[in-house]
Amino acid sequence: MYQVIARKYRPQTFQDVVNQEHVKTTLANAIAQKRIAHGYIFSGQRGTGKTTIARILARSVNCVEGPTPEPCGVCANCLEASGGGGLNVIEIDAASNRGINEMRELNQSVRQRPASARYKVFIVDEAHQITSDAFNALLKTIEEPPEWVIFILCTTEAHKIPATIASRCQHFSFRSVDFEDLVARLTWICGQEGIEADGEVLAVLAQAGEGSVRDSLSALDQAIACCGTHLNAAEVRALLGAFSLESLEKVTAALAASDSRRMLEVVDELERNGQNLQHFSRELARYFRNLLVTRIAGGDALGARLVAASPEQRARMAEVSQSFSEEDLTRYVQLSLDLFRDLQSSLQPRFHLEMGLVRLVQAGRLVTIEQALAEAGGPAPGAGKTAPAPPAAARAAAPPPPRTGPSPFEADRAKKAPARPPEPKAETARTGSARDQLHRYLLEKGLSHLADAVENAAVTVAGSDLEVLAAKSYARYFKDRAFDEAVREVFGRPLRLKVTEGDAGPQPAATASPAGAEDDATSRALANPEVRRFREVFGGEVRKVRNLKES
Repeated sequence: MYQVIARKYRPQTFQDVVNQEHVKTTLANAIAQKRIAHGYIFSGQRGTGKTTIARILARSVNCVEGPTPEPCGVCANCLEASGGGGLNVIEIDAASNRGINEMRELNQSVRQRPASARYKVFIVDEAHQITSDAFNALLKTIEEPPEWVIFILCTTEAHKIPATIASRCQHFSFRSVDFEDLVARLTWICGQEGIEADGEVLAVLAQAGEGSVRDSLSALDQAIACCGTHLNAAEVRALLGAFSLESLEKVTAALAASDSRRMLEVVDELERNGQNLQHFSRELARYFRNLLVTRIAGGDALGARLVAASPEQRARMAEVSQSFSEEDLTRYVQLSLDLFRDLQSSLQPRFHLEMGLVRLVQAGRLVTIEQALAEAGGPAPGAGKTAPAPPAAARAAAPPPPRTGPSPFEADRAKKAPARPPEPKAETARTGSARDQLHRYLLEKGLSHLADAVENAAVTVAGSDLEVLAAKSYARYFKDRAFDEAVREVFGRPLRLKVTEGDAGPQPAATASPAGAEDDATSRALANPEVRRFREVFGGEVRKVRNLKES
């Protein structure tokens, strides 16, 4: 009878297990030192060797030459443990034996000595499926079992194991297998089976496993059944629903060219070829993630460890990643993840994918506020500081088209805006009464609160005295040191200030309307240097100004 590859090449010793060095070393040392615990918890993702190492541990403690970290593999006890069942090694599927009655039967079995071995080993698979009451029934037995009993709980969800159970066991966390180790294991098995497979095929199979040895071997078994002894990369991808690097690069090429039409062509091609759009969006998110990691880590050992791809594929991704900045790739990763999430519940996956890919193109056209200000002719934030130059290739792929002439919005504003009178020259800015001169100066300096106080006061100069008659609510403003400095600048000498509280009566309007506005509040707002600078950079139209003191 045919035996699948995952079972045929199941490791029989600690050395045969792929990766998991921290687990193998600790257990081998414990066996050699005769420090074997009564309870273990093996947790980690599927297909990483939890049950396999549990069986190897059972063989090691019951081997006729042991306990030894290197069991003989030929004695009756080793063969019994390799088969996963018998009187001395008992495997329990907790998914179907999860109740309190099953745990009571297990407690009864614990009391019986092993038939022909040193230890009675209970391997409980999918241990997180056991109910709370069943765990409580097992609690005392796990805490103080007979000296001939060893419990091994295997689970993919360690957080579901009660703390009272976990605290009585040694916990080993199994890690996902590295990409290079998976490829090496697949290469060795293909050599044993006489299968011809190049590096690209092995990379596809390893990627399909996503860190699980069993999943990768199952994909290999499926590929052999489809293609025979000679595996072809295109056929294996079609079989597993994977996407080639070339198909994913069509998206980055459209992004580099800022071409939304090409994005629609990509979706149409996927639909006509019967491809799963959800799988494509998932692979696209992984592809952008790999581009980002390659862009950051480069081609060193870190990049090779973090990106599950062959050396040729990593080199190609490193070349593509240079066309985008880290900010762009980060944005693409987030948008592609959002797209994959939306497609999970979409009734119209094609529409969602089309809009998601077009949104990627639009996101690539975004520019930073510093670049927008620089293109508009205004100073960028922190212009006085020396900022590092952006990477040369950050925007090389999609440079913004040059602007010729005013935009339609600027032309429309120019058509609707009333004619603006010329602003007063610097030489005439100091003409007029003392009150007008002070008012204009304070507005130019942005001291609007002092300008309001001067506007609502009677100001006269008598010799070396500056006499001010103002209401009580405005009188306190004239004690500001900035007002003394304004007086010195306007009149060229310091004046002795005399402030009298009283009703100043109606004052003539100050002559400081730079934009021809009709009321004083609008005049002061439009004369503010910051407002003027903002309008020069961003444009726009001020339609209404409200005086908060009058509201």
